[in-house]
Amino acid sequence: MPKDAESEPGRSAVAPAWTGRAAEEPAPRPQPRPRVSYAALDLGTNNCRLLIAEPSHRSFRVVDAFSRIVRLGEGLAANAHLSPQAIDRTLEALRICKDKMASRGVRRARLVATEACRMADNGPAFVHRVRSELGLDLEIVDRRTEAYLAVTGCAALADPNAHSVIIFDIGGGSTEIAWLDGQAASPLADPTKRIRAWDSLPVGVVTLAERHGGLDVSREAFEVMVEEVANLLEPFALTAARAPLAPGFHLLGTSGTVTTVGGIHLRLPRYDRRRVDGLWMLDGEISEVIEDLLDTGFDDRAANPCIGRDRADLVLAGCAILEAIRRAFPSPRLRIADRGLREGILMKLMREDGVWRRRNGR
Repeated sequence: MPKDAESEPGRSAVAPAWTGRAAEEPAPRPQPRPRVSYAALDLGTNNCRLLIAEPSHRSFRVVDAFSRIVRLGEGLAANAHLSPQAIDRTLEALRICKDKMASRGVRRARLVATEACRMADNGPAFVHRVRSELGLDLEIVDRRTEAYLAVTGCAALADPNAHSVIIFDIGGGSTEIAWLDGQAASPLADPTKRIRAWDSLPVGVVTLAERHGGLDVSREAFEVMVEEVANLLEPFALTAARAPLAPGFHLLGTSGTVTTVGGIHLRLPRYDRRRVDGLWMLDGEISEVIEDLLDTGFDDRAANPCIGRDRADLVLAGCAILEAIRRAFPSPRLRIADRGLREGILMKLMREDGVWRRRNGR
């Protein structure tokens, strides 16, 4: 064999034996589908939350997540201004989110800010600062967009046999609520096409607790909070008055309030998303948790592993919002979703990119 044949790229050093036919080329191995990461960030009045995921069969797989209580809207109800301290806390959390997205090679992202930035007179200036200092493009979404994204993120947990569902998301500064009419066509169908009515109440756990107090909440103070929310909810309740009459009607809630109620009901030694997400609770079980919380002082609430000190002053305000919704729409059962706006963003981005059509060969 000539010496140069050994070093020639792409040629074997030993010629194949002659078999009377051309040597068969090995079949090319299928190339693995490149991984594409998507990110969704929800900057609310209380929390900064990030989710990074890759598409999977009919859904997505979470590869990284981050959540931190920043209380961006602290004191906002009193002066309509984001405080320097709240902005600094939030920038620190957003910097962590930026690093996570970079390390995961995120290709597409949507970063949304909600009620705190909508309400604050310096909200646009804050968004500009985030862009200039961190290179992140925050989008202040309107209330309709927030409601629709929340529905998109958690509607898969609705009972497929239910002809009507009330979905609600109790936030830090606002509460989104939507009436879904009719049965779901398929798990991948756009649930927003079933929305017959929606509303965004200008009240959340932070704003309600700041107005009425969250450390020591008497039953009388709790009822005052419930009544305030009920008055705000009344126009939507009148519009969707026939929702509870539909077969299989139930409530579907997504927020720290309902997941906390679920964790307390299960007596979890520490919060476990796998056990709470998708949990069904009966009406009496919810009432029992709320009654127990009303009999519990701040320190005991803070010691509960499903609440913690950062949220101990907010949980009863959240329960007041939940109670107002339950009274407006009596239902024997509530399904709890530990998913919502971020998951809705991811579903929407992936649906726009047609990732499931490509995976199904269409």
